[in-house]
Amino acid sequence: MTKKERATFVINTLNDLYPEIPIPLDHKDPYTLLIAVLLSAQCTDVRVNQITPILFEKADNPYDMIKMSVEEIKEIIKPCGLSPMKSKGIYGLSHILIDNYEGKVPQSFEALESLPAVGHKTASVVMSQAFGVPAFPVDTHIHRLMYRWNLSDGKNVVQTEKDAKAIFPRELWNNLHLQIIWYGREYSPARGWDIEKDIITKTIGRKAILKEFEKKTSR
Repeated sequence: MTKKERATFVINTLNDLYPEIPIPLDHKDPYTLLIAVLLSAQCTDVRVNQITPILFEKADNPYDMIKMSVEEIKEIIKPCGLSPMKSKGIYGLSHILIDNYEGKVPQSFEALESLPAVGHKTASVVMSQAFGVPAFPVDTHIHRLMYRWNLSDGKNVVQTEKDAKAIFPRELWNNLHLQIIWYGREYSPARGWDIEKDIITKTIGRKAILKEFEKKTSR
């Protein structure tokens, strides 16, 4: 298959598997989504969804968030990991939203990425899921699968994002990045990988990966 044919196969297969696409992180508005995505760094979505109700019960908007101290925020979000950095980021960005944006989450990549503890991936998730702006946030699942499917060289997430945006139609980005995440979790994980269930990799995967898997299973 050509790269374009592989990409088409991915799109068609994912649309069959995920005609309706759930949003991984629970939220009710752009602000709660921003906080949830920030907390998800090096933490599972399941754990984040367990912690955010506790945090949002006390503060689900920047005005209430800054009434809490950094230490109070830190204690609540500790199970998500990296709590010293994340708590300072949440407190700091909440102040900035109030001071500069009337308490609202800005709708631009530049403004979002200027906020404390907000990187390109977090900004991309917020822009796509909160505001519907085409973006292709790359997490570990997407990075892994783009390499397995021979659609990217796997050097780094920056290159993977460029490759994904080049090969997939812009109007599909927002749905497709979520579909790939769900597929990676269910059918093509980093560990406990069963290629018989992973129909996409089995069909279009890199030959080197398929040969290596065959060696392991034949031992």
